[in-house]
Amino acid sequence: MAIQSTDKLPLWTCVLPVLAVIMLLAKPWVEIGPVLLAFAVVLLGASVFSAVHHAEVIAHRVGEPFGTLVLAVAVTVIEVALIVSVMLTGGPEKAALARDTVFAAIMIVCNGIVGLCLLVGGIRHREQDFQIQGASAALAVLAPLSVLTLVMPNYTSSVPGPYLSSSQLLFAGAISLVLYGTFVFVQTVRHRQYFLPVATNDEEAVAKRPSARIALLSAIFLTVSLVAVVGLAKTLSPSIERVVMNMGWPDSLVGIIIAALVLLPEGTAALRSARADRLQTSLNLALGSVLASIGLTIPTVAVLFVAMQQPLVLGLDQKETVMLALTLLTSAITLGTGRTTVLQGVVHLVLFLVFLFLSIVQ
Repeated sequence: MAIQSTDKLPLWTCVLPVLAVIMLLAKPWVEIGPVLLAFAVVLLGASVFSAVHHAEVIAHRVGEPFGTLVLAVAVTVIEVALIVSVMLTGGPEKAALARDTVFAAIMIVCNGIVGLCLLVGGIRHREQDFQIQGASAALAVLAPLSVLTLVMPNYTSSVPGPYLSSSQLLFAGAISLVLYGTFVFVQTVRHRQYFLPVATNDEEAVAKRPSARIALLSAIFLTVSLVAVVGLAKTLSPSIERVVMNMGWPDSLVGIIIAALVLLPEGTAALRSARADRLQTSLNLALGSVLASIGLTIPTVAVLFVAMQQPLVLGLDQKETVMLALTLLTSAITLGTGRTTVLQGVVHLVLFLVFLFLSIVQ
């Protein structure tokens, strides 16, 4: 992820996210009508592109793979805060929100974002290269993380149904944190070279690094932009729920739409990198974000729900389990050669369309 060096940030990347946060702060005293709702959608889009811009500035300052980690972890931390706040205020009917959000994130990232990046990159550059070691390391962590937290609860006997006992839940949270923490250590310290972009002729990659002052300002406005994205997604969720209800679609579709809104900054940044023939950066962003989603969400909700002695739904149903297994298998095949074409992109996008179709037509 690289951007041309500059001595100042574009004004819109600073002003519009601040306006979005002001709108969120004024929400308790202002009625959100059709006009303000449309304005919120505009501010949401502006905040997404602002977050991508600031993340690219930071990434170019600190280098890979630290740059992609900045956006992935920042988005996930705020996403976890949103999930926890909704679950705590929503009551027992929101007990499956963490599961639904994590599963939607896996499908959106591994099939939607990765598929679109491979398709666009393949169309523009015919073939693209990436580091097999880095992609394999990410998949090696994603597979046990997703299966142990989303599938195993259906097969334990301490508590019937898609639940884990308190000790099992805490253990699942602990191993999730250990796996993700180890992956971050390997990515940034032990085997950092596995996640570095393959050499290209991209002129932006050799551009002068932004100054420390610009990078610090970008870090501040990146946080503001991400807060705006997640906050506006939550603000728009009642309208999304009404549309879903009027269309007669399942309630689970609401979680998919909200997850997609939250993942917009990472998806946009990954797509831009793929178009610039930096597929390794795209994969670092995509796979890093889904690992962070599981590795940080599950431990957080596990501790909270055990402390509150409330049940937490984690196990997927049979249809979703099949989709998860197919996604992991296809991802392992796709990322097992070090080169991709439009074929792999189409395959993953087809899986994503199947996921969306079965979410609506159950």
